[in-house]
Amino acid sequence: MNADDVARYLREHPDFLSEHGELFTQITVPHPQHDGQAISLAERQLHALREKIRLLEGKLAELIRFGEENDDISEKVHRLSVALLAAENYEAVRHALYTSLQEDFSVPHVALRIWNSVLAREEAEFAPVSESVRLYVGDLRRPYCGAPDNIEAVGWFGEASPHIRSLALMPLRRQAQVFGVLVLGSEEMERFYPEMGTLYLGRIAELAAAALLCELG
Repeated sequence: MNADDVARYLREHPDFLSEHGELFTQITVPHPQHDGQAISLAERQLHALREKIRLLEGKLAELIRFGEENDDISEKVHRLSVALLAAENYEAVRHALYTSLQEDFSVPHVALRIWNSVLAREEAEFAPVSESVRLYVGDLRRPYCGAPDNIEAVGWFGEASPHIRSLALMPLRRQAQVFGVLVLGSEEMERFYPEMGTLYLGRIAELAAAALLCELG
């Protein structure tokens, strides 16, 4: 009889070990952490259970951390919502948006561009945007996060443009029509990356779009 036969027999007779409980203390196996040291099956099982508990505790701690991070982000989005609701004109909306993103969300560089507005304004946010950028943003189904491939959008950050290593492009929509874009930039490559979740970025873009449309018509 070889090892496979023993394993097969134990699988086919699950009550064997419960009927011969003394084997748990009589049979020894290698210690999982100390080479050359032998321990009983009971001790080995205890080590296995402790390792499983340690892994479960690690996963629980990770879930708690994610939950706390989501709560923190939700609170920041709520404060932005309140600030946008209180804004009485375009300048107040712009101030609330930039202040929240830069101070609450620690985004160092923020740019906004609006096109097809019924009002003509002199602010940088209403400067002409190329057709290629408008078409690109219009095709986005969700915010783009990643390397700053769009040179024109990076240029909106002014003197900081050469230092931008990652950005987020967030379309601003009036129903299905895109009328602008909110751009976030960072000197850190890992700040905005393709695999990151965009749920809150999308919600911020929706809030910004709704507030801007109320003031711009």
